[in-house]
Amino acid sequence: MLSEKLVQKINNQIKYELYSAHLYYAMAAYCDSQDLPGFANFFKVQAEEERFHASKFYDFLNRMDARVLIYGLEEPKNDYSSVLDAFKASLDHEKSVTKRIYALTDIATEEKEHATISLLKWFIDEQVEEEDMFNGIIKKLQRIGNDSAALYMLDDELAQRTFTPPASPDTAAQ
Repeated sequence: MLSEKLVQKINNQIKYELYSAHLYYAMAAYCDSQDLPGFANFFKVQAEEERFHASKFYDFLNRMDARVLIYGLEEPKNDYSSVLDAFKASLDHEKSVTKRIYALTDIATEEKEHATISLLKWFIDEQVEEEDMFNGIIKKLQRIGNDSAALYMLDDELAQRTFTPPASPDTAAQ
């Protein structure tokens, strides 16, 4: 049985994952306003991924017979000085998500809550991938600089991104 502290922290993480989706939709809208539909697609796909993460936590709490609570979201930032600025903000946001996952892992470890530790291991691996992906795009954008042709090539590349939920033991049986 999960402790009240752990349930509360996981419920807060559900909110944060949903906020992340909210934030990435705002970034998508910014990119669309800049006539960069590929970048907008990238952020829309990222928003789908964040909702999937919220669902993993939601489903976990349900399987553990704990009460899921859904909280309201704050308004995300909607304007950026450039696409690079949006990606830097994204990387900073992902780093804050990583810190939150680590804090949850610390609590689960202290409480010897092995099922939660197993779930969080997936999220730790996911965060390594997320930060690496954003960092890679930031480096590309920095190399591109003011080269509009290169920016549009990257926009075309990001337009191809899709989201396929990863198969996992907890979703394979559903």
